[in-house]
Amino acid sequence: MDQRQDRAETASQPPPRPAHIHQPALRQTRVAEFVALCALLTSMVALSIDSMLPALRTIGAELEAGSDNRAQFTVSAFFLGLGLGQMFYGPLSDRIGRKPAIQAGLGIFVLGSILSIVASSFTMILVGRMLQGLGAAGPRIVTIAMVRDRFSGAEMAKILSLVMALFLLVPTVAPAIGQAILMVASWRWIFGLLLAVAVIGWLWLVFRQPETLKPEFRRPFSFGTIIRGVVETFRIRATTGYALAAGLILGAFLGFLNTAAQMLQGQYGLGALMPFYFGALALTQGGASLVNSRLVMRFGMRPLTRVAITGVILCSTLFFLFAATMDGHPPFWSLMAYLLLIFFFVGLLFGNLNALAMEPLGHMAGVGASAIGTVTTLMAMVLGASIGLLYNNTVLPLTGGFALLGFLSLLVMLWAGRQTVTSSV
Repeated sequence: MDQRQDRAETASQPPPRPAHIHQPALRQTRVAEFVALCALLTSMVALSIDSMLPALRTIGAELEAGSDNRAQFTVSAFFLGLGLGQMFYGPLSDRIGRKPAIQAGLGIFVLGSILSIVASSFTMILVGRMLQGLGAAGPRIVTIAMVRDRFSGAEMAKILSLVMALFLLVPTVAPAIGQAILMVASWRWIFGLLLAVAVIGWLWLVFRQPETLKPEFRRPFSFGTIIRGVVETFRIRATTGYALAAGLILGAFLGFLNTAAQMLQGQYGLGALMPFYFGALALTQGGASLVNSRLVMRFGMRPLTRVAITGVILCSTLFFLFAATMDGHPPFWSLMAYLLLIFFFVGLLFGNLNALAMEPLGHMAGVGASAIGTVTTLMAMVLGASIGLLYNNTVLPLTGGFALLGFLSLLVMLWAGRQTVTSSV
């Protein structure tokens, strides 16, 4: 009877972390490279979006998109592929391992990059961008499962924040890289750069990273398994709430990405200087993630997320009212001050919300990460595209979107946290 009880208790617990986590010498030599590789793989998403922002209007004009607002669909198409792909890579990685799943994704990404390079119509580049997103979903989602394979709790949040900090250095330089390419060559060379980065990531993964999924934790792959895993994932109130909160905030952030070129280059006339201001914002967000990696060990994930989301709501509401008194065109210095604050708060939110949503899913990290990633990304795509299409040469759709979606995010976070408190009593 005692043995049966022990087995039942063991089955209800997350899988134990690999033994090497408890070996300090090995950990010191491996974790830094592990974080760097995860950052490179996840940066495929940011690099694929931010490097082409300076070229959005050029691509739209050359491929006859119809309008600057429609040119934003090259961003939305990428997120559509990203959202759809995430549902399958996690369960696939639970079956065949983390490395082969990531390699498959990088292969699809390469195909999408090639199609984008040779695109002769707006429809063709949308297909290429969707394939890029479908491929990038592999590295994006499976690296989270790799982290969960090795770490848990506040330590997992710390590692994710370090990955996010390095990952967010990419948006700091990516628009400038894209702008530099445009100064000497066609926008098609931007996609050539993305192709090269994918190949580098593939080689690093193959030759340097051991498989993190133990054979005894592998699960069969089937659509039934996916459906059951999704149902099991979203039966957990905390996971559902924090995933929805992440999707809402990511939606507001995607609204900024969709409108950044039009707002900064067009409305405020920054032109070729836009990447430098964008880089300053991204650097602020990356710095916030690095700060979070330290604060989370002292204060915990939930208090930090509540402080950050409250900051987003208050700043966005006040700036929306301020901008409304100026017909939606406040001074540029005030817009930058507002965006710097928002990017700092968002930097605190992303790592913690993902970690909070993943925390109950140690026994099913792959399918859980897929379900969470799919929901948050597809939510963000719809919400971000809606904010982008509402752009009317003012900052009001963006600031109003951050205020509204931030408030909704706070509500679902409070709803999710209520069960956490109850279950711990």
